[in-house]
Amino acid sequence: MTVTTRLRPPSPINTFREAFSPLEWASNAIQGEPVRPVARGDGRPIILAPGYLSNDLSMRGLRRYLQRLGYKAAGWELGFNDGRVRVLVDKLASQVRQAANSYQEPVTLIGWSLGGVVAREVARQEPETVREVITLGSPINGGPKYTSIGPVYARLYGIDLDELEQEIRELASEGLTQPVTSIFSKTDGIVGWRASLDTFNAQARNIAVTGGHFGLGNNRKVWRIIAETLAGSDRPDR
Repeated sequence: MTVTTRLRPPSPINTFREAFSPLEWASNAIQGEPVRPVARGDGRPIILAPGYLSNDLSMRGLRRYLQRLGYKAAGWELGFNDGRVRVLVDKLASQVRQAANSYQEPVTLIGWSLGGVVAREVARQEPETVREVITLGSPINGGPKYTSIGPVYARLYGIDLDELEQEIRELASEGLTQPVTSIFSKTDGIVGWRASLDTFNAQARNIAVTGGHFGLGNNRKVWRIIAETLAGSDRPDR
């Protein structure tokens, strides 16, 4: 049985657990930043894309952490992610081109949930200006059809989920040229975890963590994985 045939929305139990996200946020805040040494950043530009109905504030902690490591990390400065993927892809692509031109090097994209979907499409369109993509709980395999809010999203935007899934699959089959990392949780209550697996790119790394969807961007274990991924991006085996 393939991953595709096993795709499904998250279980109702996991979705219910998302109600306890504030407890997860508090726990992460108490933990503080990862304490084990992480290699200093090389100063590369990074843009962080927030999830659906979120803005740059949701990823401020991660952004500051990366800045302290020595990266030029910034928010996408596009306001709230309103779910209009095609519009957001065009806007973020413009931001990426400007940043790449300003820093004279390609940009790394980190996207949470739907922000990761947007980031991957920008990378597909901008192979010369996007260096690497890291996603956190993003529905990259099948789209909103395998999320707990899929039916609502479809009604709001007049989308046929089956048609959109096919469109996403056709785009994904074209592949990405950059290093890609998908961080996911099997207890994600918003996105079915299998939908977060990159099964399209041979160079993709799928890394499991524990926690809910709404805590991924502030999960200190996730922060460390991101820092280690960035530090290892220039290794010959990547």
